[in-house]
Amino acid sequence: MVSAAAVIGGALLVGLTLVDVFQSVIVPRAEDTAIRLSRYLIRFMWRIWPRLAYLLHPRSADRRENFLGIYAPLVLVVVLIAWVLVLLSGWGLIFYGIRDQLHPGGLSFADCVYFAGASLLTIGYGDITPFGMPARVLAVIAAASGLGVVAIVISFLFAIFGSFQRRETFVVTIGARAGVPPSGVGLLEVHAIAGIRSDLAQVFREAQQWTAEVMESHLAYPILVYFRSSHDYESWVGTLGALMDAASLVMSTLDPQRLENVQTRGQARIMYELGRHLVSDFCDYFNLARTDLSAGVERSEFDRACEHLRDEGYDILDADSSWNRFAELRSAYASALNIMARWLEIPPVQWVGDRSMISPHV
Repeated sequence: MVSAAAVIGGALLVGLTLVDVFQSVIVPRAEDTAIRLSRYLIRFMWRIWPRLAYLLHPRSADRRENFLGIYAPLVLVVVLIAWVLVLLSGWGLIFYGIRDQLHPGGLSFADCVYFAGASLLTIGYGDITPFGMPARVLAVIAAASGLGVVAIVISFLFAIFGSFQRRETFVVTIGARAGVPPSGVGLLEVHAIAGIRSDLAQVFREAQQWTAEVMESHLAYPILVYFRSSHDYESWVGTLGALMDAASLVMSTLDPQRLENVQTRGQARIMYELGRHLVSDFCDYFNLARTDLSAGVERSEFDRACEHLRDEGYDILDADSSWNRFAELRSAYASALNIMARWLEIPPVQWVGDRSMISPHV
């Protein structure tokens, strides 16, 4: 009975680990199944990490940001180690259950874990050898699972860092076009000052491509959400918020009768729809509750933004109707953006985040 229980328990551990690896790396969509070792580990560590950041660096925002930036690479390594350890434990239990088919006899559980490791890594020292057919077959399967996991993990790392680099390339580009930290008002102002307002339609087209790629890659590989920008005062959440605010301002305040605004408004609308889709999917996947459906911006702030745009040569519509339209558009995503920024400890930027000192999770 003990041997049978060991084999069954080991098979469950091996099966759960391989399913987790399959869903985390191979399945090209967000899988939010109940039993996921990596999912629980990543979210559990993130509950602790921001608290540690504020505990260790209560006064230095730069050091705290650097500490938070360590999290994603560290938890990636921890998940990989956890997969290997659980596989070792599972195969160790299986071989312990059939230890009568291993030579020499009288092996302990630690010896069986050692043999499982030698099989997984295809080392094959030969000090412990299987002589029964079931044991030989299982040793080959263990070796195949080890090689498969290593190959999958290598491709996983390339996919993770490739997606991160593409995301950050666009973040830096928008920083040059919208200021650092970026803002929707800044994006429109910079293009007006530089005399390239006609480029806004192309910017929104590029932003659509970036938003779609972030949505697909970050839901397929949720660990990417925790990777922070390598540049100060920039983040992918802040960049998304700036693009969404710029799109909302274009749709609500710019005169649609002006020929130069027609294409920009059309591209801004598509960007708005994609961005709203992204924040909705992310909040649903990460179970972030959206309780506030307000615009998240005071009327006085909106009026000041319109004054800045008017000073830079934009034709602004009636203030009251523009505000009502802007508030309606922004209420669809403002709460979700703020919750995402708060949850990921992203420093507040204009109209994104709580616009106050961030405190640890409560």
